Amino acid sequence: MVRPSGDTVLPNDRARLSETLGVEIDPDLLQLALTHRSYAYENGGLAHNERLEFLGDSILGQAVTVMLYTENPDLDEGELAKRRASLVSSVALAEIAVGIDLGSHILLGRGEELTGGRQKSSILADCVEAVIGATYLSAGPDAATALVLRLIAPLLADPERFGAAMDPKTSLQELSTRTGRGLPVYEVSDSGPDHSKRFHATVLVGGSPVATGDGSSKKQAEMAAALAAWAVLQRPKR
Repeated sequence: MVRPSGDTVLPNDRARLSETLGVEIDPDLLQLALTHRSYAYENGGLAHNERLEFLGDSILGQAVTVMLYTENPDLDEGELAKRRASLVSSVALAEIAVGIDLGSHILLGRGEELTGGRQKSSILADCVEAVIGATYLSAGPDAATALVLRLIAPLLADPERFGAAMDPKTSLQELSTRTGRGLPVYEVSDSGPDHSKRFHATVLVGGSPVATGDGSSKKQAEMAAALAAWAVLQRPKR
């Protein structure tokens, strides 16, 4: 369900999302976690989710770090750091958000709605972190840690992603050529003032758009798009 700007999150939407997440979150905190700053600004300067995002980012990092440390006693610091980076990246969090249909619940301003904000990896990733933060405040640290581990479980099931996360453009190129799709092509646009530009990349494989990515530089946007596309092409066909 794509919710037009100006609507509010309905109680049954909250209940459905909480059921998907497997944790009861205070409705007001959940709505705050889903409120993007574009919506807040267009509706009289409401509170938005960036403070919860800040909190959730810390909880996410700690939970993933502790899990990797305790479950991989034979890995050295460098390998642990690589795996953590691949699990807490914006692309990984956006993949999680797509898996739980989080985008359909986000409150966006009209501008973001019209430019595909529900599919932007940066917005999706930020909302995942905000939901983790809301869980911490609503249900406590143990519930927040448990939520993080549930959310990343599908990513851990695919060990190949750890290598792809370190060099996504090369990994995508190898995968696309190996499967006969040819070389990936990147289309990049930018928006915003010169001092705060955002870049949006679309990667085409075999002439068709496969995934998008956002970043504060062209390189970051292309890498995000490449990793997202790699994840798409890795999925088994149904």
